[in-house]
Amino acid sequence: MSMAGADAAAGSAQVPPSRSPRPLCAVAAVLLGSFLVGFDTRLFAIGLPDLRGAYGLSFDQGAWLNTFATAPQILIAPAVAWLAATFGVRRVLFWPSLAYAVISLLLPLVRGWETLVVLHSLRGLLLGVFIPATIMIVLRTLPPRWWVAALAIYAFRLSFSLNSGPLLIGLYDVRFGWEWIYWQDMLIAPVMGVLAVLGTPREKVDFGLLERADWGGMALLGTGWALIYAGVDQGNRLDWFQSGLITSLIGGGAALIVAFLINESVVRHPWASYKVIASRNVGLSCLIVLCYTGTSLSNSQLVPGFLTNVAGLRPEEIGWPIFVTACLPLLVAAPIAVFFVRYCDARLSMLVGFIAFAVSARMGTELTLVWSPWSFASMGVIQSIGQGFTLLAVIVFILANSDPRNATASAAYIQVVRLGGAETATSVMATFLRHREQLHSYLLGLHVPAGGDHTEKALAQLGSAFSADGASPNALAARSTMSLHQLVSQQANVLAYIDGFQLTYWIALIGLILVALLKAAPAGPLVPASAAARRVGISR
Repeated sequence: MSMAGADAAAGSAQVPPSRSPRPLCAVAAVLLGSFLVGFDTRLFAIGLPDLRGAYGLSFDQGAWLNTFATAPQILIAPAVAWLAATFGVRRVLFWPSLAYAVISLLLPLVRGWETLVVLHSLRGLLLGVFIPATIMIVLRTLPPRWWVAALAIYAFRLSFSLNSGPLLIGLYDVRFGWEWIYWQDMLIAPVMGVLAVLGTPREKVDFGLLERADWGGMALLGTGWALIYAGVDQGNRLDWFQSGLITSLIGGGAALIVAFLINESVVRHPWASYKVIASRNVGLSCLIVLCYTGTSLSNSQLVPGFLTNVAGLRPEEIGWPIFVTACLPLLVAAPIAVFFVRYCDARLSMLVGFIAFAVSARMGTELTLVWSPWSFASMGVIQSIGQGFTLLAVIVFILANSDPRNATASAAYIQVVRLGGAETATSVMATFLRHREQLHSYLLGLHVPAGGDHTEKALAQLGSAFSADGASPNALAARSTMSLHQLVSQQANVLAYIDGFQLTYWIALIGLILVALLKAAPAGPLVPASAAARRVGISR
């Protein structure tokens, strides 16, 4: 869900530092916006089954509603840093925050498939504005000594929103109602807008940037990746390239991306030249972001997925254990991670994080059908170390290695990695789990042959358990057969989730290898020379 916070070395050198007398208000605005995006995305994903029931939608309509609510983010997000540099941060944040609040107020009150699609698409488009401006504001308004602390809060919000999502959804369902999935934003977004006005100066439109605007490049990149995003989001459900629609979405998006690269090579003032990510450290860091996204699925997708799909628990039943074991340890891990990044080496912090992910993934391979939410407690603590240490270090490392002259171009590509990487990882894992469940179901079925001694014995035991209901022999046989089928299916799912944890383990190891290939970042505000001089054991 996120995540390479390097989203925007975002124009910090292209736009003069803020002259606002209230810089903390500006930072609070964008950090609040990043929390809003994290919670909104997570709550919508977890609460989608309840939303389908509330709106009277079919399964297919609900799946497409999710796509329409998220894909527009990547349509606008790559261009936000350029928009902020051209039109000013205040204009980019204030009016979208008010529009977002109004749409969030209306959504629980409307019905009709077409209306829901339009409003969710607009809401997703506005949601894509909030995060890319965050790091730009931090770097422009705060003294350098506070940069790492502010970035730590930014990194913290992703892990915190992922792990607290089930608790909030359970609270809304039981106490307040599903409408608060939307109405919480109705309260938060205006506060963000007011803070943005108080904390940012009134800037003139930069007509020089406007005249040199690469509108074609922005349209090609945003539209191309939005199509690919939609294809990936629906890919698992429609069996990927067995579907003509998925083939068209991904193929058409890829064609637009190729056209974008050609455009950036020939236009006089390219908006996002691909050369900005050609350096070794930045390129490897983008791959590390993808590894972080993949290995962190162990607690953002696998743990809640097992508890919901296999154990059959509701969000309100799993929310509190996940919050206690995964969110609260983050409060300890985050300050320690700040110390590592400030006084040691960001690469060391990444190594610690990926080792923690690898350890927790190996613990997950011991999964059994009897595991409850609290059985994942030790895993949750270790995963919190991985999340707290890895993401902050990657953010700082990318910023430290980015060329400020190409900041808006770097921001465009990092937004693609942040959004596209998260969606791809989630969809690929869902497909992986589905295929592994099918394989294990088939293999287990080979050991449950019809008419076999063990099969008949199991059916007899199940039948005796149901006999107290007074059902007929035929009904008892049918119930016993169905129960045996469910047991086989449950075990197949358990084995599939074990394979999922094993996959995240290998991704963590790949992340460790990539970190080992990184060179040291140049000394600067995020990597002080004194800290660089103290580095031990990590060569240039």
